[in-house]
Amino acid sequence: MENQEHFRKLERMYASAPINEFYKPNLEISEGEAVLEFAVQKKFFHAAGAIHGSVYFKALDDAAYFAANSLIEDVFVLTSNFNIYLLRPVSSGRIRAVGRVVNQTKKLLIAEAILYDEQGREVARGSGSFMHSQMALTEEIGYC
Repeated sequence: MENQEHFRKLERMYASAPINEFYKPNLEISEGEAVLEFAVQKKFFHAAGAIHGSVYFKALDDAAYFAANSLIEDVFVLTSNFNIYLLRPVSSGRIRAVGRVVNQTKKLLIAEAILYDEQGREVARGSGSFMHSQMALTEEIGYC
């Protein structure tokens, strides 16, 4: 059964992170899944006029991370490993990352994410492992 209150609190926690003032993303979380979307901006570009690899990483990691944390209601999870594949450049429009948990054990979650451009083409993909931290999900970190 989905825990909508937990998902909304995670979304608010994400929105309150200072880094997101730069990207202005929209995040929607459901059971074992997260969808992240934001507009491509020139301030994200490398010298060749397309978004820098760090932008791909942020979108993919955030989508996979929140897919994983959607299944953990008491603590903040941590990214312990993340691999990405950059498939094509993006220089305009919006990008959308879809993250899904593909495996869960008592101590580790594995999630994958695919990044799409505005035309729905796959532009990158990644997978990561996520582990429970000792940091409780509290109002002090924006979980409210």
